Amino acid sequence: MNEAETRAELIDPALAAAGWGVVDGSRTRREMIAPGRLTGSGKRAEAKSADYVLVYRNTKLASVEAKAATKSYAEGVAQAKDYADRLQTRFGFATNGKQIYRIDMTTGEEGLVVCWPTPQELWDATFAEANIWRDRLAAVPYETGGKFEPRYYQYNAIEKALAAITSGKDRILLTLATGTGKTCVAFQISWKLFNARWNLQDWKSSAEPARRPRILFLADRNILADQAYNSFSAFEPDALVRITPAEIRKKGRVPKNGSVFFTIFQSVMTDGGAEVSGEEEPAFNYQDYPPDFFDCIIIDECHRAGAKDGSEWRGILDYFAPAVQIGLTATPKRKDNVDTYAYFGEPVYTYSLKEGINDGYLTPFKVVELGTTIDDYVYTADDVVESGEVADGKRYTESDFNRTIEMEARERYRVKIFMERINQREKTLVFCATQDHAAKVRDLINQAKTSTDPNYCVRVTANDGAMGEQWLRVFQDNDKTIPTILTTSQKLSTGVDARNVRNIVLMRPVTSMIEFKQIIGRGTRLYDGKNYFTIYDFVKAYQLFNDPDWDGEPQVPAPPVDPRGKKKGDGTEGGETSTGGDEPDPPKERLVIRLADGKERTFQHMSATTFWDASGRPISATQFVQNLFGKLPELFRDEDDLRRIWGQPDTRAGLVAGLAERGFDGEALKSVRQLVDADDCDLFDVLNYIAHTKTPLKRIQRAETHRVNIMSRYNAKQQAFLEFVLSQYVAEGEDELGTDKLPDLLDLKYGSPSDAVRELGSVSDIRSTFTGFQKGLYEQ
Repeated sequence: MNEAETRAELIDPALAAAGWGVVDGSRTRREMIAPGRLTGSGKRAEAKSADYVLVYRNTKLASVEAKAATKSYAEGVAQAKDYADRLQTRFGFATNGKQIYRIDMTTGEEGLVVCWPTPQELWDATFAEANIWRDRLAAVPYETGGKFEPRYYQYNAIEKALAAITSGKDRILLTLATGTGKTCVAFQISWKLFNARWNLQDWKSSAEPARRPRILFLADRNILADQAYNSFSAFEPDALVRITPAEIRKKGRVPKNGSVFFTIFQSVMTDGGAEVSGEEEPAFNYQDYPPDFFDCIIIDECHRAGAKDGSEWRGILDYFAPAVQIGLTATPKRKDNVDTYAYFGEPVYTYSLKEGINDGYLTPFKVVELGTTIDDYVYTADDVVESGEVADGKRYTESDFNRTIEMEARERYRVKIFMERINQREKTLVFCATQDHAAKVRDLINQAKTSTDPNYCVRVTANDGAMGEQWLRVFQDNDKTIPTILTTSQKLSTGVDARNVRNIVLMRPVTSMIEFKQIIGRGTRLYDGKNYFTIYDFVKAYQLFNDPDWDGEPQVPAPPVDPRGKKKGDGTEGGETSTGGDEPDPPKERLVIRLADGKERTFQHMSATTFWDASGRPISATQFVQNLFGKLPELFRDEDDLRRIWGQPDTRAGLVAGLAERGFDGEALKSVRQLVDADDCDLFDVLNYIAHTKTPLKRIQRAETHRVNIMSRYNAKQQAFLEFVLSQYVAEGEDELGTDKLPDLLDLKYGSPSDAVRELGSVSDIRSTFTGFQKGLYEQ
């Protein structure tokens, strides 16, 4: 028997005999645990799938790894443990249909058993102690719309949060990497609590609960609250309430009829109508609700919200202290947000960026480091001070630019660099130092763009208000291509679900690990045809990859430092603003410098493309390409062999055909070329770089380097023809050197084959000239 036959003839009947799929509320299902890391050209690494997951009362109780009857069950033990660990089931089983091996992931006990447990036996073994609310919550099926099962880590987070609630814990933290679906988790938790009628008033009673819970989803931006509100559409419309000051003014009171409420911190402050920075409507008083009104509060991006000691928003959470409060965050870390830990305690579940990339639920990335000759500046007398006061001899560095000193020529040059490198049709986020800087960069991008659309690049910051929010919503629509680029300060560093972002440009320092991870998370979301995304780094933010906190487990925090001595809401904690929004621009007059004539023409830049694995460790281009596309076929022995093959059109065509046969077809090779920033390079240089780490030459550099040596071998008329061929090669690429292109080249240069023969000699002579010069083009 093969494995499929073993399952059908031995395992399926045995499980059914034990009641699986027969007893009401029980079922077996095959579960796709992870689709596999993205490997380019629409392909993935091998997926991880559990052969069986044993589900009873909407709860996963065990994973089963099946092997063919001709193999030993022992071949599946390691996988059974891995899958049980991933699925957070207490039990794992390995079987070949004839023998059953059971592993208890809690006690570590394992060994052969004579038969499959019944659903109730496995439930009792998993949950030794009775808990009426666990049973009530388990009785509520997940809301999947008939097709969208929660991913394994989302299920784990939901179950861990519900288990914490039923055990009496009232401060709960979930850590899920950006782009992994925290809103989905919040929805399913709310769905279970709502339909089980869990509430603070009745949860300690064994009697039937009297009412449904009141749940508050609390964010710090309108767009995040709106995203969540729209994601909860499976609830009856009258159960959902979007709290806005405009609605309260209209009705004269805060809304209380509903079950799931959505609002932002700024809208429930006690200022009694004061305008809130970045929000278009005045605030109302959250104390219009009784302190025990809400049973559960879910705080989105809690690391930058009310969990901070001394935060101006902390009073809201303190006021609603009776509620169970669930914090959602992507990056709780000791150095940056100790207060998050101090408030919520250790996360009950963590799913990291590294896990997301390796599982295939997030997109890998590469980093292009960019350095310029104007990365710092010392004033010289020939430069013009247009405003402000210059400090003689002071060296202005990255942290000064666009805050205390402005230099338009510098920013124009930086914009020119990345606009020449990116595909200008790809969606891009540019992070700037301030809101004013974001406006300046927006204008420079629109001046440099190839698009004719005036809204190709727009700014989205707190100062852009409702118009900025509208542009952001359009940008998030993957069917819309305009705007293509958004500039921002800090507003878009977190919580914005735009799946097709291909480029992230850093034009301001990033010193906070939390913020760095959040910014990286803007590009990690999956999208069709998106194999990786690129970070263009002008500010050495990539050095944060070297921090041990990059993708480590959350650490036990040191005792919190009281930040109350700081000005309230001054935004200095953790390198971020207290709101996670945009900082107000510095009020004092800034130093504005106009460089002396000619200086801008002397600017230069250097770039280096670096590759990183999901753990933040540097890896070679070869490793990155292998992770993304697989190993290059071994179609040449060494660099000399590659030069020999590539120097002749026929053998070169054979090598390209061999690459295509082994999965590196034209589309994949195009992607690899883009990956190593070699669009203007010969494919020879791309292959040589990946295989032998030799720095690629641009086609124009290759032609110039070898032109004199090539031309010395030919007469004047042949030289004229080869100059034309080289110009086509530089403009169009190495495909122009194929023998199939020779007739077209002759037509373009001479008008007809007979005219070409009169100039260059016989057809065989022309062919010999065309193929012969190519060896010299690829000499070392």
